[in-house]
This record gives sequence, structure tokens and C-alpha cells, in this order.
Amino acid sequence: MAELRIGISGCGGRMGRMLIAEVAATPGCRVAGGVEAAASPVLGKDIGELAGIGALGLAASSDVTALFDHADVVIEFSTPEASVAHARLAATARKALVIGTTGLDEHANAALREAAKNAPILWAPNMSLGVNLMLGLAEQMARGLGDDFDIEILEMHHRHKVDAPSGTALALGKAVAAGRGIDLGAKSQRVRDGITGPRKRGDIGFATLRGGDNPGEHHVIFAAEGEQLELTHRASSRRIFARGAVKAAQFLAGQKPGLYTMKDVLGLG
Repeated sequence: MAELRIGISGCGGRMGRMLIAEVAATPGCRVAGGVEAAASPVLGKDIGELAGIGALGLAASSDVTALFDHADVVIEFSTPEASVAHARLAATARKALVIGTTGLDEHANAALREAAKNAPILWAPNMSLGVNLMLGLAEQMARGLGDDFDIEILEMHHRHKVDAPSGTALALGKAVAAGRGIDLGAKSQRVRDGITGPRKRGDIGFATLRGGDNPGEHHVIFAAEGEQLELTHRASSRRIFARGAVKAAQFLAGQKPGLYTMKDVLGLG
């Protein structure tokens, strides 16, 4: 069986470099190439050396069209704008695309749905197996406990993360809102500062922490009179996200056009 050729978009970033190493170490897969933004200082450098695994004979490029030509699947960890543009390229090339970029708004989500009419596309705010199980548990708990329990979602990430709350925190918010049968947008409490008054019944609160090199930590807290329950996931290495993304790429290869999630990869749908 031929090796699965996986291209990496955002190959010069922290996740991109880890993805290169993970693909290279995965039996049945090989690195097809890597791209970065046109102004990136890593252009022209060997992407294997960027990943710390030795030269692969593949230079970092800005030619995304060529990457889709050479790859069976492209994995994308970059910016929302780039992810949308690359989803459209995937649709044109009819190649599979795995997106782990966070911070996508409804406009971006609509663009992904449109592109998925012509290509298999998977988007997940978090590629971790544990987090995706946590999403299901959070929804079940919210459904079972009802609004006698206040829900607070706390997340912490490294100092370099640019979006807040994290995509995973927002996904957890959507999960508990679905469990309660409510619209997250109408019940989301993102900021508290000054004299805020008492907490509104049924609100879903978010708190964001940033600092150090924390790869990701999420808590969903259910608090009522006399008792409190908490779901917690802590990532100790970014490798869990790279491993999940490669698993997603292996799943997506050969799938029909459509918009997929990690639930499909893990058989949890």
C-alpha cells in the first residue's frame, strides 16, 4: 500500500514543526511538504531540520497550490484567514484538509461548509482524544444537572496564544449549551469587571488565563448550593494534538466530501 502523503501548512510554527516530526514517525505516512506565509523567515529551509529530525530534502515554501498537488491530505494549523483560503484551495483540488486552527468565526465556519461540498474537510478546535471525550461528558452533565448548577469554563494557555477564550473552551461552552437546549450566544458571560451584580441564573461563564508555556488546560465547573463537580483536562505536551491531527488525516484520506469532526475519527458520532 502506498504511503499517505501529508502536507503541513504552518510548517514553521510550534505545532507545524511537531506535526512534521509526528508524520515522519508514523508508519504508512510521509511528509509531502510544508508551507508558510510569504514573509516567513523559514522559507527555503529544510522542514525536517526545522522539526529537529534531520534533513528531509523538502524546503519550506509559500506555494500552497503546489502543496495540495503533492499531498493526499494537508494539515492546517495557522490563522483563520489562511484556513479559509486553504479550504477553498482544497475544494478546487478536491483534496482532504484537516484544520486545527482556532478562533474561526461564523463567517469562516460558513466558508468551510461551502468548501466541504467538494472536498473532505475536518475541523476541530482540539485534536486531543481526552478533550473530545470531555466534550461529550460536559454535554451529558449539563443535560442531567439542569440550571440549578452554575456553569463556569476556565482555560489557561501559553503566553503566545492570540485568541481568547480558546477554541476548546468555546466548544465546551457549545456542548453544555446543547445539553441545556439553549443558545450559547444568548447566555455566554465572557467578562466580569467592577460591580457586576449577582450572577444571572443560566449563564455560562468563561475565564481566560495566559502565561508561561502551558500547552492547554481546561476546566468545566458545575457549582450549586452544597456541591460542586468539575471536569478537567490538562495537556502536558503538544504532541497529543499532533498525534490526533495525524490520526484525523489518516481517517480523512479517501472519505467523501463533507465536513467532519473528531467524533467521526473516534467513532463517537
